[in-house]
Amino acid sequence: MIRLKDLREDRDLSQNDIARMLNISQTNYSKYELNKINIPLETLKKLAFFFDTSIDYILGITNVITPYPRAKNN
Repeated sequence: MIRLKDLREDRDLSQNDIARMLNISQTNYSKYELNKINIPLETLKKLAFFFDTSIDYILGITNVITPYPRAKNN
């Protein structure tokens, strides 16, 4: 997930910073960035909200970084 690394570095954050926010180990977060393990859906949602983008952007499905309009219940 090269986009996760780019998003994180654009905000001058360490892997440890994001791991703490997600309540996971830095090792697991590193595996997300390296695409060694799949990211759970709930974690993807948290990352998309945190980075103000869409899950599609994080996964490389779109090149549009702007998030979709949020549903009222989120």
